[in-house]
Amino acid sequence: MKDLRVAAVQMISGPAVAPNLATAGWLIAQAATQGAQLVVLPEYFPLIGAADADRLAARERNDARGGAGPIQDFLAAEARRYGIWLVGGSIPTFADDPDKLRNTCLVFDDAGRQVARYDKIHLFGFHKGEERYDEAATIEGGDLPVAFDTPWGRVGIGICYDLRFPELFRALAQLPNALDLLVLPAAFTETTGRAHWELLLRARAVENQCYVVAAAQGGQHPNGRVTHGNSMIVDPWGDILARLNKGEGVVTAELSATRLAEVRSSLPALQHRKL
Repeated sequence: MKDLRVAAVQMISGPAVAPNLATAGWLIAQAATQGAQLVVLPEYFPLIGAADADRLAARERNDARGGAGPIQDFLAAEARRYGIWLVGGSIPTFADDPDKLRNTCLVFDDAGRQVARYDKIHLFGFHKGEERYDEAATIEGGDLPVAFDTPWGRVGIGICYDLRFPELFRALAQLPNALDLLVLPAAFTETTGRAHWELLLRARAVENQCYVVAAAQGGQHPNGRVTHGNSMIVDPWGDILARLNKGEGVVTAELSATRLAEVRSSLPALQHRKL
């Protein structure tokens, strides 16, 4: 790994794409101004709280034949404009089932070229009192873990609920290709986030001895939903380098190759694995 300055963008996205892209644009600009070389957007940054029909209508084509659509065009243009690597949170893409969508994270390099695609594998289901979520009703899950190489090191991707499944990240961190960084766009609910968000982020960093950049939705959305926020950057010892509690904004931190090497050499847990 080489030293890298990263940024996590926190948003409170609404149900209309255009204003969310505008907000994401000025937050990306802030991150670039602060020297970020890799920027992570939150899950569903282009729309959240929309009706099922609106989410389906916003789907974009991204397959072996290429990708097209205003959200992808925006991501490619912003990466190119600022000369940054941009992890595009997640966007709705077409699924095999015509009545569903994929929750897709696209990564663009500093020339605006798409270099990775990950479809969220684990679909959130939760029921407590009046609070209920069932992503499987409208989302088609992916089935392939994804990591990609950058000039600074190897990066693995997870989205939101994936955080609860350590086997996903273990699969990405198999030697000799250990992860240097895990990026996690998310929209954790306030209920589950308050209980488990920080705990799980720090655990994933510690057990995989890598940095974690988690970009979240963070506040009350127009439909009344409240997301937990607390976008943060965590080092491989589990120390929190930067955090934003609630509201729109950006957090940045410097990822140190020396720090990563020190953690792995003093406690070589990755080399001690038996399974």
